[in-house]
Amino acid sequence: MKVIKLAQIPPPIVFAKQTVLEGVRVLKKLRVGAAAVLENDQLVGIFSERDVLLRIVAEVKDPNKTLVSTVMTTIIEKAGSKTECGDALECMVNQHIRHLPVVDHNGSLIGLVSIRNLLQHYVEDLADQLNSLEAYFTADGPGG
Repeated sequence: MKVIKLAQIPPPIVFAKQTVLEGVRVLKKLRVGAAAVLENDQLVGIFSERDVLLRIVAEVKDPNKTLVSTVMTTIIEKAGSKTECGDALECMVNQHIRHLPVVDHNGSLIGLVSIRNLLQHYVEDLADQLNSLEAYFTADGPGG
C-alpha cells in the first residue's frame, strides 16, 4: 500500500513566522500532535508537541514571543506519493521520527503521515491475516 493512502490530506499546517502559541492553537483546533511548517509555500519543518516540550517548556521560553521557526524540527526525510508504507515505516524508525511529510513529484506538500497511522495499518493487516489463518485451521472439512 502507498503511504499517501494513510496520510492526512490536506496536511495540518502552521507557518514559520507564527508564534509557538499560535502554532499550538492550530494543533489543538485540528486535534493533532504535529503539523508541517511552511515558509513562502515551501516545506521547511515539522512542528510537534515534542518541540514545544523540549524547546519551550524545558528552556522556559515565552510561547507568545517565540516563533515556530526557532523551535521546529527541520525536515530531513520526506516520502513521495508512491512510497510504500513499509519503506516509510523503515525510514521513520531508522531516523527516529514520528511524522513524515508526503510530497508530490514537484516536491510540494500533499500529506503528513504519522508513525501511529502506519503501525495501526500493520496491526490491522496482521489481525486480518491471523483471523484468516484461524478460520482456515478451524474449518471442519470441505465446505466448512
